[in-house]
Amino acid sequence: MVRIRKILFPVDFSANCLGASHYVENLARHFQAEVTLLNVVSQNDYLMGTLALEETYKAASDAARKQLSGYLTGQFQNLDVKRTVADGDPATRIIEYSKQDGTDLIMMPTYGLGPFRRFILGSMTAKVLHDAVCPVWTDVHLENTPDPEEIAVRKVLCAIDLGEQSEGTLRWAEAFAMSYDAELVVLHAVPAAETRPARYLDRDLVQSLIIDAEAEVGSLLQRLGIEARFVVEGGEPAKVARAVADREAAGLMVIARGAVTEGLGRLRTHSYSIIRTAPCPVVSV
Repeated sequence: MVRIRKILFPVDFSANCLGASHYVENLARHFQAEVTLLNVVSQNDYLMGTLALEETYKAASDAARKQLSGYLTGQFQNLDVKRTVADGDPATRIIEYSKQDGTDLIMMPTYGLGPFRRFILGSMTAKVLHDAVCPVWTDVHLENTPDPEEIAVRKVLCAIDLGEQSEGTLRWAEAFAMSYDAELVVLHAVPAAETRPARYLDRDLVQSLIIDAEAEVGSLLQRLGIEARFVVEGGEPAKVARAVADREAAGLMVIARGAVTEGLGRLRTHSYSIIRTAPCPVVSV
């Protein structure tokens, strides 16, 4: 069973953070986890060196602490919540805090709309995904998030590349699905069908690659003792992942992350595209 005891929730007080907070509350109540709300006042917003700018920076830090003290107090009522304001580079502070506190899951919107949107959009998320030592939850669709009690995870889609991290990703996805009594569906994309123009493709070769991948996925699941339905399709991984997640009405997608590997079709080379286009939240393990 997956153990999520500590959730780190970086906040910038944006509308997307409010949307993400519904999922944070849902998971925190489900796992009885402690939640840390972390706001980072970036020194890059202030050209330090003059007394006036340093005083403005201190005022911004004080204002952030005051705002955070009352942020989501009603929604997170009866949960174990900590509130922390840090100074510095947002991504660096998020990663440092998660390591020091033994965070089990970082939950953050992919895009922010508040004062720190330039850090939330792209660069900060990418750095956290690259450097964090724990799984990272992201979502790009937070405009109309359902109420926490209405959020249901009935199906978990685990996309694997059959690389070295596939085993750990599958085990995490299986444990999470079990905790919600959800169905686990495993996906592998064979990108050969989009690597060259159709007129140059050997359709028998593509079909052979798919058949070989099906055998490899089935063997991996059997070796791990995981009972799950699996899907193998040809195409660009992010497009395949989105299409299958839509078709399966997945409530969560789980993918691997880490260093880019050599060889065609490694899912991690496509992880950012999958996160950006997924129709549901994504946990990068």
